[in-house]
Amino acid sequence: MIVVGIAGATGYTGIELVQLLHRHPQTQLGWITSASSAGKRLCDVHAVPWDYPLIALDEAYARAGEVDVVFLCLPHGHSIEAARRFAEAGRCVIDLSADFRLDHADDYRRWYGLEHTAPDLLPHFVYGLCEVNRARLRGARLIAVPGCYPTTVNLGLYPLAKAGWLGDRVIVDSKSGVSGAGRTAKLPYLFVESHENLTPYNVGYRHRHIAEMELVLNPVLPPGHSCQFTFSPHLLPVNRGILSTIYVRVPAGVTEPQVRQRYTEHYAGEPFIHLLQAGQQASLRHTVYSNRVAISITPELPDRPDCRDLILVVTEDNLIKGASGQAVQCMNIALGLDETAGLL
Repeated sequence: MIVVGIAGATGYTGIELVQLLHRHPQTQLGWITSASSAGKRLCDVHAVPWDYPLIALDEAYARAGEVDVVFLCLPHGHSIEAARRFAEAGRCVIDLSADFRLDHADDYRRWYGLEHTAPDLLPHFVYGLCEVNRARLRGARLIAVPGCYPTTVNLGLYPLAKAGWLGDRVIVDSKSGVSGAGRTAKLPYLFVESHENLTPYNVGYRHRHIAEMELVLNPVLPPGHSCQFTFSPHLLPVNRGILSTIYVRVPAGVTEPQVRQRYTEHYAGEPFIHLLQAGQQASLRHTVYSNRVAISITPELPDRPDCRDLILVVTEDNLIKGASGQAVQCMNIALGLDETAGLL
């Protein structure tokens, strides 16, 4: 049995992890931490039946030897020291923050406005996009779980990029449920502000998650090519789920049936990729409360066989495949377990 610790168990991703690991056949919880509720029980903070005691992070450092794997569900900037401490204790560390997703400290400073205090650890973390980096994840001890938005965009576009069919310009319109903003109370996320409303934010080339799109997609494009992203995220008044609508232009001579065949072949056997049939559109209901990603492919001009403009719609549950579920999937791959354990 694999014993697991969770640092930051009372946020949305943390409590989702607790629930996923409870149904995992090969894991048990050791300790869980909370910065704001240490000394209480989990059932005092969330409407759950489990009375796990919540401890402070400093106590978790002292008890690192009690667990095999540590999931870090901490805010950006707060995982760096925790990752170092648990890595030095020999634990497998799976970080759900953005602190170890990027390759270079300069990129982290540019996009997050923070100095990275453990740049020496960055090369040792594996970017945990399972369907892309599965081989590198096997046996990995340090894993950075991808962001929620980039998971939809990267999985939606990777087969095109790998085939050399992704154009130099991509427009992404994404909508995320309010849980994507975390559990801390902030004015835009209050019920009256977000309900019956739809709010864009950080539109254009501003959102920090663009860095992960470039990290994954640009290296597999043909030499000398890179992709320019126009990314427009929106706050959607639902609890959970992300829907990304992606507009691309493929090279002359490439048809929608060829693109669909490429996706079918690329994602053959992937347990969590749901490629929809022609004429269907991916929706939140295809994926919420699951670890699945749904992808639909639609030509802009359906009556024109030579149409080069495609519209891809990609959906996921931002708390599961966009965070905690993908973290469990990473753990399963890293430890040689059934990849779907605890996730079906």
